[in-house]
Amino acid sequence: MGRLNDQVVNWTQVHDCYGDIDRVPVLLERVELEDDAEAWEELGYRLILEDDLVFSAGFAAVPRLVRLAWKSARARRLAGAILRRAAGHHGCDDLLADCDDAIAEFRKLLDRHLQSRPTDYLATFLDTLAAKEEYHWSAVLGDFTDDFYHLACPHCAVEVTIAIGHHGRYSAIRDWHLGDVNRRSLRPAPPETLSGTGRWMHETAVRGGHEALAGGIAHLFGKAECPRCTSVFNIADEYTSANRPVSR
Repeated sequence: MGRLNDQVVNWTQVHDCYGDIDRVPVLLERVELEDDAEAWEELGYRLILEDDLVFSAGFAAVPRLVRLAWKSARARRLAGAILRRAAGHHGCDDLLADCDDAIAEFRKLLDRHLQSRPTDYLATFLDTLAAKEEYHWSAVLGDFTDDFYHLACPHCAVEVTIAIGHHGRYSAIRDWHLGDVNRRSLRPAPPETLSGTGRWMHETAVRGGHEALAGGIAHLFGKAECPRCTSVFNIADEYTSANRPVSR
């Protein structure tokens, strides 16, 4: 493995979800010595509150979790869960910046895991997006069995529902009583036209043999027709613009 970081964490300056400064380093030492299920469980709820908020001790723990993650699925999942919440208002930008080397190493680890076609493929895929600082897609991407995205038409401002799943792949106006009305079929992006994050997502899903995921991504990064004004727009661009998270 490469260098994760050279900083020695001053644990007296970071706190966990309960405001404690001394419990997390003790727990990390325990899991470094052995795969202690109780210690891992306590680490989880001390570093992430209600699967949403992450605290300074979480970012301080990332380099050690990444070292463990090469052999520990628990460490890999916990490090990924922390990074998937890194776009929130945590006030720990300096600590997160100190994790850059560890995060770069984590991306390599996650890519190797993806290549093994694991049972937790989608979760690992989302963790990888977070490690690439694509927090928005990491937070909203589903498996495209029953996915809906809501956005405003950039031309007439009507709210458009984008459906991508087994039920269909269309744009529509959602009616409280009638469901999705005035449906228009989506226009998936040809793979060769994809670029940036969309291209990486599609190529990675294809490499992993996840056809439904790859097909959903092609539709998500494709075009939709507004059911009201019939204008055509890029789905991913409009959805990202309307739901852009805070970045560090």
